Parts: sequence; structure tokens; C-alpha cells
Amino acid sequence: MKIHEYQARDLFKVYGIPVPDGFLCYSVADVREKVPDDNQLRVVKAQVHAGGRGKAGGVKLASSKAEAIEKAGLILGMDIKGYRVGKVLVANAVDIAREFYVGLINDRNSKTITLMASAEGGVEIEEVARVSPEKIIKMPINPVTGLMDWQARSVALKLLGDIKHARIVADILQKLYKLYIDTDSSLAEINPLVLTPGDEIWAIDGKMNFDDNALYRQPKVLAMREVTDDEQKEIDAHEKGLSYIKLDGSIGCMVNGAGLAMATMDMIKLYGGEPANFLDIGGSSNPQKVIDAMNILLSDKNVKAVMINIFGGITRCDDVARGLLTALDQIKTDIPIVVRLSGTNAKEGLELLKATGLPTVSTMSEAAQKAIALSKM
Repeated sequence: MKIHEYQARDLFKVYGIPVPDGFLCYSVADVREKVPDDNQLRVVKAQVHAGGRGKAGGVKLASSKAEAIEKAGLILGMDIKGYRVGKVLVANAVDIAREFYVGLINDRNSKTITLMASAEGGVEIEEVARVSPEKIIKMPINPVTGLMDWQARSVALKLLGDIKHARIVADILQKLYKLYIDTDSSLAEINPLVLTPGDEIWAIDGKMNFDDNALYRQPKVLAMREVTDDEQKEIDAHEKGLSYIKLDGSIGCMVNGAGLAMATMDMIKLYGGEPANFLDIGGSSNPQKVIDAMNILLSDKNVKAVMINIFGGITRCDDVARGLLTALDQIKTDIPIVVRLSGTNAKEGLELLKATGLPTVSTMSEAAQKAIALSKM
């Protein structure tokens, strides 16, 4: 689960991380009402679940209230990477002498939470990692002891070079770690954390993601959720007993079993295609699952072909075929569908599908190649 910058900043404040004041506005009228006419330099920032807002024109400086109103009018309603801007944060700007990146992630390599820091703040950390990986400091954190004081000071001192500022940043790192643990986060970053010419330190942008599996014990975090259309599909799929994750490709996948689903996506990639999703219908032979899965797949406007890859063990291939026939009766579509059935009752399932004229194949590689070819027609 993701939250917006303004929500991350609110959590930072609760944990004592210094954040400049700001005003959340949903309209130009909101800016006119909430923002003081005090000639304070402010930054108007689009609030969407997408990176690269500045490059897209979603972050603008305003030297007066009138200019803040003008800039908000330009940003509200913008489309940034497919997200429509419906609100802006109008925050007090600060003078910047130096910028830093600090963040906490669940690191699969070290199998623990890792503190990351870099003096290259203000740019995406992925870009720093690609161009200058040596500029990233990494500190694995023992889950038993947590982030120790000496570890926080050591990282802060490497970043800033002087003990006065390092003590302040070390305290911020400790607070960020506590926030991370308390809220079951999977990512918490401040980018940039800035040092001003007047020796003040501010967190002027923040990002937080949370473990979906822990949301049941995080009601305050869950209340911050603003579900996108794609996320709503994933939630609806889960409620129907399906495992679904939206991806960016054009080949819709319906598979039974997580391992087979991963292998199917790999096969599509191998032959030059891009999977549009991960979708596991599980081991059940309930035809309704196939109907629900087809509804989800065909609702994705990016899907140009569907690859159904079923290996029947507990799942019966004839039940999958019946579900598919019912789904096709309910959903009229011109999107090509390729079917591979193997295992329990595969012969019966293929016999049921014979009258539909759907392409049926016997191997995964055939299915992937056929689906990719049909997606380009």
C-alpha cells in the first residue's frame, strides 16, 4: 500500500521528524482560502502516486499567494503518468545548502531492514544506484537490537562530515526507524533531507509504502488508503480467492499455481512479449473463479491477447473449460484467447472447447508464441 507525500509528512510530524508547514488543497478556491498572504516562498506539489512529478511539471515554486493560486490552477487536473492530479500540497519552501537521501527498505539480499543514505539527495535513488552505486551507504539493521545509536551516528557522520549536524540527522534516522517498525512499512524515505544555510535540517519530501499483509493491525494506516482502479481490481480479486497483480504488458495470463504463473510470465518474456498481469486461480476447480478471472483480465484495456495455462492436479481442466465457456457467454470480446490444458481431465476440457474455435496448444512455449503473435494482429 502506498500513501501520498502529504500523508507521509503527517506521519513524520507525529514522530518528531522536522517538516516544513504546508496546506493540502483540493481546488484553487482551497488555495485562496487556506494559504496566508504573507509573501512566503512556497512550493506547489501535485499529490499523486507517481514519481517524476517535477519533470512532468507537477512541482512549481510560488513567491506569493497570487502565484500559488496561479500555479495550483496549472497543476490541478494534470495527468502525470496516468494519474489525474486532484489535490496539491502548498508547502513552505526552505533555502537549501545541501541535499541528502535517507531511507529504510526491506532488503532481500541481506534478509533484513537496511538503512540507505546518500549525499546525492533530490534525485531518484534508483538513478544514483545505476550511475554511482559507490555513493550509497548501506547499513543492515539487526532485527533484535534495532537501529543502534552508534550506527545512526556513523551513517550521519559519513553523510555530513561534522558531528554537530550528524547528531541531529542521527536522531532523525532513529525516529524514521521507529516509524518504519511501528507502522509495518516496506519503504520509508526522505528525499531530500536538506541542510539550510542557517544550519536547519528539514525533511522536505517523504515517501512511505506499507506491507499489505499487516494492514489488519494498522487501522490508522489503512484509513489513509486511496485506492486506484488497478488496486481496487487486486482487492476485488483477493476477495474472490484469486491472486492478481497488474503489470504493464499486453498478454493477459490466467494460470493455476504461483510457480506456474511465474514460469508462464518468464516464457512470455523469453519470446519477446510482456505479461499484463500475474493471475493465479489457485487449486480450486470452481468454474466461477475462471469467470471472475476472465472478467478481470478483459477489463484491462492494455490486454491484446489472453494466455490460459492450466496444469491440472487438484484443479480439473474440464471445470476450467466450463468456467471459460460461461465467461465467454457473459463477456462478448474480440480479444484472442490461447488455451493450454494439461493434466487432470485435460482431454475432456479440450473436447468442451472444441466448438468455440479457440486456439488450443499442448506446450507452454507454443502458448506463449501463439498469444504474442495474436496480440500483434
